[in-house]
Formats: sequence, C-alpha cells, structure tokens
Amino acid sequence: MTPARQAGFAPEAAQGAARECGECSLCCTLLRVDELSKLGGTPCVHQRTGGGCGVYARRPGVCRAYRCLWLSGGLRPEDRPDRLGALLDLVNRGGQLMLQIREAEAGAFERSARLQEIASGFRAAMPVRISDVASVLDPDRPFRVLLPGGEEQRVAGETLEIWRDGRKLGSRRQPWAERLARRAWLRVRELRLRRLKSRRGRRALW
Repeated sequence: MTPARQAGFAPEAAQGAARECGECSLCCTLLRVDELSKLGGTPCVHQRTGGGCGVYARRPGVCRAYRCLWLSGGLRPEDRPDRLGALLDLVNRGGQLMLQIREAEAGAFERSARLQEIASGFRAAMPVRISDVASVLDPDRPFRVLLPGGEEQRVAGETLEIWRDGRKLGSRRQPWAERLARRAWLRVRELRLRRLKSRRGRRALW
C-alpha cells in the first residue's frame, strides 16, 4: 500500500510497472545533500543537462533512499514533478502527517489547476504545506498551510495570518512553543550552514 493510500486518498495511484525518474531531476535541485555540501534549492553540480545524474552509480545515500510521492505511485503518471513544477511528499511533522508541496518557482501552485486539485483532495484528510525555494536561506520566508475545513494559515517568520475563502480573518504571533521550536531549528540550521561552508572552503583548497 502506498503512503497516499494509507492517508486515505490515492485514487490516482499507478498500477503496473514501477516508475522511473526519466528526465525529471527536480529533487536534485530542491533537496539538501550534506554529503555533497549542497543546500536545498540549489542545483547539484552533478545534474546533467536534460536530466539525469553524473554520479548516479555512486550517488549519496539520501539520493538513493528518496522517493517523491509521484515515484512511489501516489499520483497520476502524467503528474511527474518536473511537469507539475513542484515536488510533493507525505511528511510527518510533530506526529502529524501532511502533504508537502515544494514549488520549483514561487507561484507555481497558483498557476497550476492540477496542483490545486491534488491539494484539495489531500486537504480533506490532512494539512497541506506549500512553500518555494526562491529564498531558501531566508529564515522569514513565507509558507502556507491549507487545513481541513477550509481554513488557511499564512506564515512569515513568527507571524501567522488566518484566511478563509480569500479573506483575511486576523493575524497573531505564533504560540510560544512554536516560536521556541523555530528558534532552535534556526540555530541548528545556522550551525549546519557553517559546516557546509567550511567543507566547501576545504574542497576549494584541494
């Protein structure tokens, strides 16, 4: 059973032969790969023009293990990430399953009727988190969370806005526990970035 079926929504799940990435290499840009000192949202130096990996046979473990929702059979065959303009995953955040949509370019979700259709189907069972990688190093970059029941949260930094049916209902600071968790996460990320920069510097010397 695919992860999407476990979530109670997978009418598009593929049948038959296992899928292959083909020309799609969107995850090579969107994912963070510490073994390569690569930040999320930055193209991998091993990406080939037209798709594919130049070090596929010896690619890092995170690349070997990763399977997006499309590759695992949770979406229609024509919903390959490079065609949708976004990478979709089912993730567990704080013990809650949610659909994560990472746009290749800001605004991809709003421009795609199919992405909105997918989000609407999953939203009935779980939150849907939408973000882009245009400003991946900006700790205050905004993201959206579509909740079951029609409510939408728009988050930027520590500010949370509540929307419904295209109307803003109000705004507030996130709860203290969430603010504390965010600050801890930012500290961990800062340390990771320092290590990545240090590795890049050492490689440049080689």
